[in-house]
Amino acid sequence: MKEISLDDLQESVKDRKAFNKLEDYLMICCAFLDFVEGVKPTRIVSPSHTNYIFYQYSEEFKHNITRPLNSNLFIESKKDFKDKFGRFISFLDLVERYNDKVSNRKSVKQYIDSKEINKIVYTIQQSIGSIGDSFENPNQSRKRIGQLFENLVKLIIQEVGIECEPRTVSLPIPGFPGYEMSYELDLVFSRNKAIITSETKYIHPSEVVGSVKTTSKDRIDKVFLDKFLLNKLLEKNIPVIAIFLHDVQRAKRGKSIFGINSTFKRNHFLGYTVALNRLDGVYYVDPRPEMLINERLKEQISDFQQFLIKDLWVLSNL
Repeated sequence: MKEISLDDLQESVKDRKAFNKLEDYLMICCAFLDFVEGVKPTRIVSPSHTNYIFYQYSEEFKHNITRPLNSNLFIESKKDFKDKFGRFISFLDLVERYNDKVSNRKSVKQYIDSKEINKIVYTIQQSIGSIGDSFENPNQSRKRIGQLFENLVKLIIQEVGIECEPRTVSLPIPGFPGYEMSYELDLVFSRNKAIITSETKYIHPSEVVGSVKTTSKDRIDKVFLDKFLLNKLLEKNIPVIAIFLHDVQRAKRGKSIFGINSTFKRNHFLGYTVALNRLDGVYYVDPRPEMLINERLKEQISDFQQFLIKDLWVLSNL
């Protein structure tokens, strides 16, 4: 059997016909982990944050360096990942059956406590991101990586029985009859299967808008603005949530280029909350440490697992 090359992985990420089901994400992640275990690109530990690692590719790929990978979440073993992915799919089936009551079942307490949901989602998306980092021009893949994260979240939500699709709406501009503003929404989800369709003109009261981004850097203002504009132009309260993968980037620390910087703009986040509106939920697969200890942030920001097993059901029942 031919060994998978980095060129093969790049072509797979670019394939617009792929990634229609969660198994496609399993395949690309396993292929990347197989590549890492076989080719063994240089593994670098951040000297400033030792729980973050990088992979550096060969000269053929310009010695490109991957994004920082949180080793507390990133599963480096292909076998370990496949085992955990199997448990993840089984758990999604339980979530579909029991909805927000799933966390009350004693049989899943250990699984929920393990936070494996965050680990699976993080490993999948960061594997794709790391493949994207191997391109000669990172801009070639940046948009595609973001699209694949949106799609991954959509497929997970659909897997637990919730209707979920991207949508473009034409918003009427009050006071200007006949004028409309086209607006693209990453995801719209609802438990009412009879209502949600990609052709729906506006947003039904039972629907929730989701903004899905790999990072909040340079995007946090748009998420708050989305809710503000939707509320203003549709003249009603539209539930809007945000789902982010992480908020870290590589940075120079002393003489090392393998330091870590947070890209989370805490004061902007709190400022938009006061000046515009509070979001109906903010979720991170890899939350920053300050989000877990800062009282003002803790009351607004949770992890992705909390969204999937609890808040998703509360929101879709509003």
